[in-house]
Amino acid sequence: MSWRKEQRRAERGYHHGNLKEALLQAALGLIAEKGAAGFTFADAARMAGVSAAAPYRHFRDRDELLSSIAQRGFEQFEQRLTAAWDDGRPDTVTAFERVGRAYLAFAREEPAFYNAMFESGLPVDANPALQAASERAFNVIRAAAERLAALAPPGTPRPPAMMMALHIWTMAHGVASLFSRGDAARRKLPMSPDELLEAEVLIYLRGLGFPTDRRPQANSAEPPPIPPEAPSGSGVPPGGPWGKPK
Repeated sequence: MSWRKEQRRAERGYHHGNLKEALLQAALGLIAEKGAAGFTFADAARMAGVSAAAPYRHFRDRDELLSSIAQRGFEQFEQRLTAAWDDGRPDTVTAFERVGRAYLAFAREEPAFYNAMFESGLPVDANPALQAASERAFNVIRAAAERLAALAPPGTPRPPAMMMALHIWTMAHGVASLFSRGDAARRKLPMSPDELLEAEVLIYLRGLGFPTDRRPQANSAEPPPIPPEAPSGSGVPPGGPWGKPK
């Protein structure tokens, strides 16, 4: 993302009276250039072409500006994951693989949002709107995990859906953070990040004894609906399921 390009966008927004949007775009440009910890409130004001006092009309401080960016990121993230899941069509495992690819694609294509969401050090539980947005995004993965848990064959203990959701989210987040964003220090892989994540999830499911063949036999009827997951009783830890950055 170009500093000059973002500066032009921010200034256009401000001159049309949309100072808040200009500041958000300016901060996104700075995050893309320097990371979420690499700029000040005054930097965002300067890049938006306004005085150092102007941002206080819309944001209490730099953390509130970052929270607004992270919230917008989670909202877009939820939309991407929901579209990829598509209510489990045409089958659960195939749909879940799409969710994994959407996760990695978002991290790769929206690195500034991803950085604000997961690497800014923001206390998510201190901002109700941000926490709610992060929960909605995580709940897409949890809903998919409930469908995956329902695939447990007869006689196989069904793991709690929350546990599966957290395990699989950890896999996706690890691959995204280490390999999917073009970071300078990443290792060269003999496969794509998407292929790596797919292999991890399939190995995980097979380790639990789940069937992973997602193609119905020729001339077979559609598979029966997957029964709903019984409540596991697992609560969401304070601060949202995404937790604090590492």
